[in-house]
Amino acid sequence: MLLLNGFGIADAWYMVTEYRLNLGPFDNLEAVVHYAQNLLNLKSSEKKTVIIDALKSCTDDELIKKKTILTYNVPYRLQAPFMQMKGNDWSGKKQDLADRINGHEGLIYRFDNIAGLRSTITIDPLWAEYIRSNYEIIKGWIQYNMIQYLQRRNPSVPGIPNKLEPPQERKLTKVKAYWDSVLSIRPIHEIYGGNEISEGPFSIDHFIPWSYVAHDELWNLHPTTRSINSSKSNNLPDWDTYFSRLCKLEYHAYDLMWQYDPVHVAFEKCAADHVNSIDVRQRLYKQGLSEAEFASQLNEIVYPVYKAALSLGFGRWAL
Repeated sequence: MLLLNGFGIADAWYMVTEYRLNLGPFDNLEAVVHYAQNLLNLKSSEKKTVIIDALKSCTDDELIKKKTILTYNVPYRLQAPFMQMKGNDWSGKKQDLADRINGHEGLIYRFDNIAGLRSTITIDPLWAEYIRSNYEIIKGWIQYNMIQYLQRRNPSVPGIPNKLEPPQERKLTKVKAYWDSVLSIRPIHEIYGGNEISEGPFSIDHFIPWSYVAHDELWNLHPTTRSINSSKSNNLPDWDTYFSRLCKLEYHAYDLMWQYDPVHVAFEKCAADHVNSIDVRQRLYKQGLSEAEFASQLNEIVYPVYKAALSLGFGRWAL
């Protein structure tokens, strides 16, 4: 049955734990996800199969109770558009409600037996074939409505369409090539631990976590070590400690970009994919900026986004 084995909780897991989205003031599912994460001690980016298995095998009484509450209405009312049922028709014992629902024609599924979390359903074969044949269309319709629902409840959050699924590995090849071109001129020191980075393996960090911004804009990206990037995870670097260092590092790259043709070529290739705002391009990457002017422009771009992420619950981090 829908939700009973943890599939619904797992679907909401990333929205709530990784992206910090609000599912609505009366949504019990959000509270269940928070409780489950604290109880099971799973990563916000954990694989869905691991989450589902952990939820199914967990014997915690409180989690079982919370999962049971999710079954009180959703499995029955999900098919309401296909039924002629009014107020009192939804009340009473669940077995009686299931019997009333089963008496309707054209349903997606029918209830076999009602036994709490062990309840079972049977999907109609015609509906099963319809869903298989039109899966992509149905999925697109569901995602469209989910995006609208989430955007209403998270009006200041960017990138909602990218936050319906688990976080994916992002392609930052051109960003790495740009920083490689900088490193070919001289080494740099990353902003968190002061470690020297020269040509070779390094990680690209999102200063404001991708989990909030849901984009790979160049102004938010800089090199660091793999271990530090892993330690920082999807937290916000302490502003007072690290933003001035970010400004110096970004200006260093900007300065070399206007001095050396290979760096400029790498920048232009990178900017085609990673500088998508004309306003940012004109303000932050135009020729002739002093370090103070560059830092001021970067502050105006980054700080409002940083504050919005902080207000949403992204934690502060320092090495």
